[in-house]
Amino acid sequence: MANGSTSSYYKSNPTARRKRIKQQTAYNKTKNGKLIRSKANKLNRKLGTYGNGDGKDASHTGPNKGKLENPSTNRRRPRMKIKYA
Repeated sequence: MANGSTSSYYKSNPTARRKRIKQQTAYNKTKNGKLIRSKANKLNRKLGTYGNGDGKDASHTGPNKGKLENPSTNRRRPRMKIKYA
């Protein structure tokens, strides 16, 4: 599968990649970052895919709802306006 423009940019700009990773690391430690991660883990456990190595992702289709899906399909879908609290 071909890399997207963002992926290509960060591969060719190591300084920008380091800066992005540093920002993402800081965000993952915030209250909101932890909340997002805990909800994703909870849904993965509910669907039975957490830690079993099946290569599937939980596609968030609504609050506390989801389905199993290939990671490439799940992560390429834009969800900019959808907010699940």
